[in-house]
Amino acid sequence: MSSPTTAQKLTAEVIGTAILVFIGAGSVPLTVFLTGENPFGSAELSTISFAFAFGIMAAIYSVGHISGCRINPAVTISLLVTRKIDGQTAGGYIVAQLIGAFIGAGLTLLILTGNDPAKLGLGAVSVNANAGLAVGFAAEVIGTAILVFTVFGSAVSGKAPAGFAGIVIGFIVYGIIILVGPITGASLNPAREIGPAILGQAIGATPIPVDQLIVVYVFGSTLGGVLGAFMYEFIGREQPAAAA
Repeated sequence: MSSPTTAQKLTAEVIGTAILVFIGAGSVPLTVFLTGENPFGSAELSTISFAFAFGIMAAIYSVGHISGCRINPAVTISLLVTRKIDGQTAGGYIVAQLIGAFIGAGLTLLILTGNDPAKLGLGAVSVNANAGLAVGFAAEVIGTAILVFTVFGSAVSGKAPAGFAGIVIGFIVYGIIILVGPITGASLNPAREIGPAILGQAIGATPIPVDQLIVVYVFGSTLGGVLGAFMYEFIGREQPAAAA
């Protein structure tokens, strides 16, 4: 069987990221629309967490065999710094992921038309005012480190039981959102935040502070991903056999 072409892989990343943003991030404004609860209680947070989990599972099992379903620049950069992909591939994937994020946010806007999307937003998140920038940064670093550690162990290493990566990754995201969500919204993914934030601001939604977007949701998530990748690389590295 021939390998997918570069165009097929990049298109798969666009579609996979669009699915994630539409179903996951899109569940945020739809939950507000249906319940009027913002900030969310535990039931609303659980609903959104499940939406992300199922969106990720759908993307992984749909396009994972084509592109690896990275759908997250933090994961892509982690693969780059651990020398699992080259710079050209990483650059193409990141661009595709950002395009997919804007498409996913655009689909959310489409279904919200007529229901005040500027007020509801498109799913961009922000740091809890009681937490502050430093705590928000730490939360995104920790959450993304756990996510990427899990991705490397279940999908990248090739050593985990086959066929379960989508379930494992989907539900670790569910767990991370339950814990980190009240602090930062648990973006864990720069593209997932950038698409809804920029498109949302273009339609008049409440803008995300630039320092939060860059420090917490871009740099924090990326740093966390790299740390998670190196943690797995350290414990998962095979050691040479001892001499007899």
